Amino acid sequence: MRELLRYLGRLLPVLAVLLVGLAPAARAQEAAAEPGAELQVFLLTMGQGDQVWERFGHGAIWLRDPQSGTDRVYNYGLFDFQAPGYWKRFLKGDWIYQIGVSDISYTMLEYQYLNRTMVAQALNLTPAEKRELQAFLEWQALPENREYRYDYYRDNCSTRIRDVLDRVMGGRLRAATEGVPTNTTFRWHTERLIADDKLSYIGLLIGLGPAADRPIDQWQEMFLPEYVHDQVARLSVPDADGRMVPLVSSEHVLVEAANRAPERTEPPFWFPYFLAAGVAFGAALAGLAAWGRRARAGRALFALLGSLWSLLAGLSGVLLLALWTLTNHAIAHRNENLFQMEPLSLALVVLLPALALGARWAPRAARAAAIAVLAIAVLGLLLKALPWFHQVNGSLIAFTLPAHLGLAAGVWMLARKGSGVGVQGSGESPIPSHQSPVQTGNW
Repeated sequence: MRELLRYLGRLLPVLAVLLVGLAPAARAQEAAAEPGAELQVFLLTMGQGDQVWERFGHGAIWLRDPQSGTDRVYNYGLFDFQAPGYWKRFLKGDWIYQIGVSDISYTMLEYQYLNRTMVAQALNLTPAEKRELQAFLEWQALPENREYRYDYYRDNCSTRIRDVLDRVMGGRLRAATEGVPTNTTFRWHTERLIADDKLSYIGLLIGLGPAADRPIDQWQEMFLPEYVHDQVARLSVPDADGRMVPLVSSEHVLVEAANRAPERTEPPFWFPYFLAAGVAFGAALAGLAAWGRRARAGRALFALLGSLWSLLAGLSGVLLLALWTLTNHAIAHRNENLFQMEPLSLALVVLLPALALGARWAPRAARAAAIAVLAIAVLGLLLKALPWFHQVNGSLIAFTLPAHLGLAAGVWMLARKGSGVGVQGSGESPIPSHQSPVQTGNW
């Protein structure tokens, strides 16, 4: 209860300032005769949060109706982890989101609690456009209409808002932004916003395919709420009298996050770190194999580390292949990282321990598998010279190629005939029993 009162104490002054500032506009609209003139429309833009899905921001539409006394916030970003079949749909790339409706007070309290900034832009729509927007949102919020098939980049909480605003404005937003280059891609923005979550960054580096690297225009860039905010702020529209006016008449900060770092303005350049880590890991594998020619401990550590790496690479390859062939995750299809993380690596999970234990059949098979994995990785690098292979995966190649090289070098050393594998410490004489040592030095 104390926490609730504390949040209310922070919320009420903001609401008071907002309502005082909006009162003149509300009175003017109420005086107007045309239906819909009394409605007030706000685009809400929320900043980053702490969870992975909050790193990209959020958006909603707030409709304030003084006649009915309602302040309804329409939010296209609702999902439920506990919903039946959610994870199955998620894995298949066919999961469902829905639009929800709440009031502005609850929404502000929620973002106060989450410590996320929330900005409201008052939109200069005509009475007819406001009525159309309200009717459409109410229709979409009906139980039979509220669900939609979600897509990370092409059909999310932000693109839905973009599309509904464009709809009521007769296509003006699309006309102003479609075809206008941004010099960015879906991957560029994704890496920029997710970089501080290192595990998610690496997962997306592996999982995003070449579709994420196609240049996007300003219309597509509005998959992010911050760019819907920016584009509506630049747009001019005709008012009820046909005069061109700014679409955004005013802007208000409803909630301001405390002690939250500003979001990155560009992706991090971590290529040197991936390369250094890859070279160090590959050198460690080769070094353990060299030690393993003389000691069982070296062979055991080489087999353990090499098998773990091969398991990771192989399972990643299986996952990438499954995403391409078995799911609707179009952004992951035709992923060139399959050259670097091949299912073939799984064979080495068995072959490396067998090689380290001295199995007679293992050297040739392990050598062939390791060389094949390395050759495929090298091929993936060489194909970058062709225009059809444009995926931005240099950082991943910088790590995986030295790792595959170190593993192949280690297998080659241990698989060489006479390497001492399986003989070290046996107590047998290296001189055949039917021969005598040659005496030298006496004439």
